Amino acid sequence: MTIVAARVDERMIHGQVAMVWTNTVGANRLMVVNDEVVHDDMAIQGLKIARPAGKKLAISSVAKAVENLQNGKFAADQVFVITRNVSDMAKLIDGGVPIKSFNVGNLSEKPGTKKIKPSVALSPDDIATIRRLLKQGVTITAQMVPNESKTSIATFIDKAE
Repeated sequence: MTIVAARVDERMIHGQVAMVWTNTVGANRLMVVNDEVVHDDMAIQGLKIARPAGKKLAISSVAKAVENLQNGKFAADQVFVITRNVSDMAKLIDGGVPIKSFNVGNLSEKPGTKKIKPSVALSPDDIATIRRLLKQGVTITAQMVPNESKTSIATFIDKAE
């Protein structure tokens, strides 16, 4: 199994992910990881509809994703991991999933978050988690689309603080 890309995007699968990101990173499987989504039948149906033609889809809880990614269940696949939030991505990494870099694509502004760029708003917990992962050597960028520069998310956080 090869994790070809990892992305935090609260919209999970949508036009940019389905068409642009998936093709750019060369994924043949999208893996959506979130503990709430696995219990939301409407969200699951929406993800199945949004899945790009010819691509495989796995929708997993964080614990099940860690298990499946470590036991080789997707050994033949080029996996694009997508989480709905920073916390879920951190749990995958902390659980031993070999994600060395990820991209934060879209997190809308909510009460208690700070906008660091037009498409990304982070909570204090998100910022603390990102800083911890950066110190551990994880590369984290903030890109909406692949042709946007791969600027470290720390640059955006530092400018916003």
